[in-house]
Amino acid sequence: MAATLLPAQSEAVLSFYILSAPQTVFALILVATVGNVLGSVVNWVVGFYATRFQKRKWFPATPSQMQRAEKFYRKYGRYSLLLSWVPFIGDPITVIAGVLREPIFSFLLLVTIAKSARYIALSLIVLEMI
Repeated sequence: MAATLLPAQSEAVLSFYILSAPQTVFALILVATVGNVLGSVVNWVVGFYATRFQKRKWFPATPSQMQRAEKFYRKYGRYSLLLSWVPFIGDPITVIAGVLREPIFSFLLLVTIAKSARYIALSLIVLEMI
């Protein structure tokens, strides 16, 4: 859930489990990364199919918002996916990647790098506290 547009705090949960069982840190990082990447894939799929509904009144983004998001993604390109871990902007970037039909392989590669780096860094910080 933490990697979708729904709010959740995967960092707090990961930190709790690392403090509870530090010997399992590698497995915890792996599980957190896989789960978070799968959540981002959900966002990509939503973006991929969302444009079918752009002309509907209930569509959550205005045409100008869509244009701004597309302009950002086209300006910074697929490497903006390395910011997919950043709160508030990361999830919309993964949706826009789907809207703009970012190939799934490059999407998975860049998002996995970003998400795993965040969890590795967090784990190192938590382990220092022990």
